[in-house]
Amino acid sequence: MYFRGTVPAVFGGGMNQKRDLFRDDALDGKVVLVTGGGGGLGKEIAHALAGRKARVHICGRRLALLEETAAEIAKATGGEVFAHACDIRDADAVDAMVDTIWQDKPLTGLVNNAAANFIAPTKDLSARAFRAVTSTVMDGTFHATLSCGKRWIRDGLPGSVVSNLTTWVWTGSAFVVPSAMGKAAVHAMTMSLAAEWGGYGIRLNATAPGPFPTEGAWDKLNPIPDTVSSATSAATVPMRRFGQMDELTNLITFLLSDACDYLTGQTIAIDGGQHLAGPGTFADLTNLTPEQWQAARDKIAGSVAKEKAQRQTTSPAADGGSAA
Repeated sequence: MYFRGTVPAVFGGGMNQKRDLFRDDALDGKVVLVTGGGGGLGKEIAHALAGRKARVHICGRRLALLEETAAEIAKATGGEVFAHACDIRDADAVDAMVDTIWQDKPLTGLVNNAAANFIAPTKDLSARAFRAVTSTVMDGTFHATLSCGKRWIRDGLPGSVVSNLTTWVWTGSAFVVPSAMGKAAVHAMTMSLAAEWGGYGIRLNATAPGPFPTEGAWDKLNPIPDTVSSATSAATVPMRRFGQMDELTNLITFLLSDACDYLTGQTIAIDGGQHLAGPGTFADLTNLTPEQWQAARDKIAGSVAKEKAQRQTTSPAADGGSAA
């Protein structure tokens, strides 16, 4: 589904104009796919890219949400936004979606944003719960990257991939082991393919955000009212605050632009110095009682049930994305 808006008199959405250092045409001519673009960080990223004149494609599991988001972004920015329902865990579905995009205009960039995560004692995880996270974070990211990469190579085109990771790729984190494993795999992919595909003019980089609160993610990572981990607390950040969305979208804009063609294979922390002051992880939840963990499970289950109720397609792929 395609949406195109007219430029409003006052720019709206997630970006703060006072902090926007880029020209409004900084990404003119770019065509970018944002996975998990229907909400959360993905929506903010798509909004920022469209606001800088990129032609934006968003994908995720909920078509109605994607179409609503695309229309909203198009209206606010005057940009061109396309919505695609796709389960990124399915390599064939990803290939079909990318083929559709290529028939219009080849992508110049990919933002691997789709993620799934929740806190839980690892000893209580089922194989299904493990795969629910890693199949999106690791498999889905690889499918999207390979689908774009092989077409760029085939057609002799340059490309830029930016993946949203976490600082746990350097430290690991208790109680989010599937996510930590999946993100570490994408970190390794970023370095590996930067070396393998550099000669084709394809760059791969990643961001490692600290705490950037979004509703869907925080429901699953900070579900206990009387308990806050260092991973979700501004008090553990040397700058003593959470990240602001325009700070992350400015970094992603830079990585997708033509301003840094020699930068590849890097994972860049954007966390206010949190991982330097002490790992911003969930390790400090070790002393939670069984009752508190049950309360967390109940809260997470409620969040999942709410998302399922909003779902308009039967595709089970995770959506949204978060700093975790």
